[in-house]
Amino acid sequence: MARITRSDFRLFLFGLFMLLCLSGVVVRLWVLQVMRGQTYAARLGSGSTVTVRIPSVRGEIRDRNGLPLVQNRASYNVNFYLPDMVSGYRQRSGRPPTTMERKIIDQMPKDVEVVDIVKVVNSSVIPRLQELDLAHDYESRRLKRHYDTNLMVPYTYIEDIDFSTIAKFSEHDVGLPGVDIAIAPVRQYVYGSMAAHILGYVGMPKEISKLPDARDFRFYQPDVVGLNQIEKTMDAYLRGKPGVRVLRRNTKNVLEGEVETTPPKQGANVYLTIDARIQYIVENALRHPSIARGAVVIIDPYSGDILAMASVPSFDPNTFIPSISVPDWKGLLGDDAVPLVNRAVSGFPPGSTYKLVTALAGLTKGFPANRKFNCPGGIQYGNHYFRCWISDKHGQHGMLNVSDAMKVSCNSFFYQYGNAAGIDSIVAVGNLLGMGRSYTHLGLTDEKAGILPGKEWLQMQHPNARWTEGYTANTSIGQGWVLASPLQMATAYAMIANGGIAYEPRLIKTVLTQQGTPVLGEDGKPAVPDEPIIRGDLRTVLSEEQIEEVRRGFWKVVNQQGGPGGSGTGSKGKVKGTVVAGKTGTAQASNRGQRENIAWYCAFAPYDKPKYAIAVMIEGGKGGGSVAGPVAAHILEQCLALEQGKLEFAIKPLSPARNARPFAAIEAISFQNTGIVLSNDDESDTVHDAPAERAQLAGASAEPDLKPEADTSVRNRKKPSSNKARRAEPVRRAQPEATPPRKQNFFKRLFGSKPKTQPAATPPPRSGRN
Repeated sequence: MARITRSDFRLFLFGLFMLLCLSGVVVRLWVLQVMRGQTYAARLGSGSTVTVRIPSVRGEIRDRNGLPLVQNRASYNVNFYLPDMVSGYRQRSGRPPTTMERKIIDQMPKDVEVVDIVKVVNSSVIPRLQELDLAHDYESRRLKRHYDTNLMVPYTYIEDIDFSTIAKFSEHDVGLPGVDIAIAPVRQYVYGSMAAHILGYVGMPKEISKLPDARDFRFYQPDVVGLNQIEKTMDAYLRGKPGVRVLRRNTKNVLEGEVETTPPKQGANVYLTIDARIQYIVENALRHPSIARGAVVIIDPYSGDILAMASVPSFDPNTFIPSISVPDWKGLLGDDAVPLVNRAVSGFPPGSTYKLVTALAGLTKGFPANRKFNCPGGIQYGNHYFRCWISDKHGQHGMLNVSDAMKVSCNSFFYQYGNAAGIDSIVAVGNLLGMGRSYTHLGLTDEKAGILPGKEWLQMQHPNARWTEGYTANTSIGQGWVLASPLQMATAYAMIANGGIAYEPRLIKTVLTQQGTPVLGEDGKPAVPDEPIIRGDLRTVLSEEQIEEVRRGFWKVVNQQGGPGGSGTGSKGKVKGTVVAGKTGTAQASNRGQRENIAWYCAFAPYDKPKYAIAVMIEGGKGGGSVAGPVAAHILEQCLALEQGKLEFAIKPLSPARNARPFAAIEAISFQNTGIVLSNDDESDTVHDAPAERAQLAGASAEPDLKPEADTSVRNRKKPSSNKARRAEPVRRAQPEATPPRKQNFFKRLFGSKPKTQPAATPPPRSGRN
């Protein structure tokens, strides 16, 4: 028997070792391929998919008749999935380019190496897009910031692409990792700038990582949120439920298509009390070439429903979708006429339209309707002589009762009448009518309360001052510290129109699901019940005869010629075929350090069974009768014709209301085909020596999504027309770094193979994200 040498034994052991190793490999392969094959196949399938959150679809905002004012449209965006782009670069070209950045780690500043995402995009993505003529400018700083802070959110490279661009992406195989076209619902304000101050606009949330479902998706496309007005206050109802998009990703990290999609669900529809037809009539009236700044509010006297609310100048909320350019946003903010302000809910001196409050205050004190005061042209209180407007014409009104004083808008009468009633009575009636307060339930994000001055108000504002008869005199005619909004004045005149019931103004009618059923609150009842809200009833303190005496005074303002004191100041507010009652007002306010007139006209019609209560306010108007009155008459004439079926028109999108001379004084306004005959004897009730309070302007706007401006370094150049031209403008590509020599493995050391010579290069440390 041959002797086994040590060498043979070593070979035997080595062979046995190799056999055992091969047996282990075979067993392991059997386990992986056969025993657990289905499990790993399932894992492989899930690892090649990407979940993307689909934003929910917002509900519509509609008018009282169901006409959509705000809808959604599909926006096709080109999105970059940046982590996939980095992974794809690494697979094709090796290590991606990096840069050093100073970061705070453990409260200490450190230089950290991070992926240069701009170079990755410019070298591996943009050239291919340029070949297809699909490259666009973009802001590199925004791209880098997005990569640093919002990896879970796709970076939107191109927003709202057109059909031809979509066709190019569909026709050509882009073949780039992390590039995809996604459909996102965006807001569409159907009629342009119409009702813009009511509807508001939307934008993206600021801190996406704090959203409750932020970690449930690989890539997160957030819902847009309401930033102001109805879009914001009704956001919880308008938002729907998000969907899920599952994308297939191949071994090269290229997104090949969808695996499955769970569509999002649309939110509830919000119905406003606005009648779009009346809103359209009002908006067009305020676009009269003489009007630059003003507002109109129309209310249903028997419910408090706001049928129309408009303010000029205005803006188009569509310019905010999907984002607004920086120059456009700065232009809106820098406009001296402040188009973002909703003047319908801003506080202005109401002038003689406020005499309604003073008249009712005297009646609540028990004054008989025929109580008279004399107007000699002015009244002395303390060391100040308070003039009546007629003194400018060297005249006087003589003895008047409350309805005749209302007719001629006699200031001297109301100085005395208000002081006889007392400031406390005026404040009490003002509170009942809603003066000095805001209507938080309306759904507007910035509404001014105005000022209802009185003893308590003065004590809080000026602790060392004492209320005087002079203060009461100014308050009685709607000057001094008094500020009221067109909405507040329309609400007050709606109350006197219906005979004394004070309704809360309503702007939101109801909220319905997509199935047409009311959205329910936690108590199981409709979240927004479609019911009028009664704030108070003047009939509990005044008789119907007393209330009618005040209404009769408003009838005289528009319709009576001659009589005690003269003719009414509101004759230009007449509407052919309809009896209108109203009140003119001309106040003064401080604007940019100078006084300017504010023209008012408040009215209701028809007189016997009012359907509309209206307040018109025009800044820069010489007089309420000559400027605001014709505007109200034109609007009421068309509203009544619409109701009677005599007026038909198609509602069309409106461009923003702008005037090249926003601060020019307005002498008079006329409309064609209104049946109004203008005269030159307008009686102004302005008190030129009264304090001019500064208006409270509403409409502080949340900052929208600003469209980034492209950097000069990443501006897209037009695709060269030839290969020669293309070579003349090469695109810099990041070069993969040299790979250092690797340590010899076990088999090379065993069989003595020599490694190939590698260039000596030592890469920098690979800390940070790569």
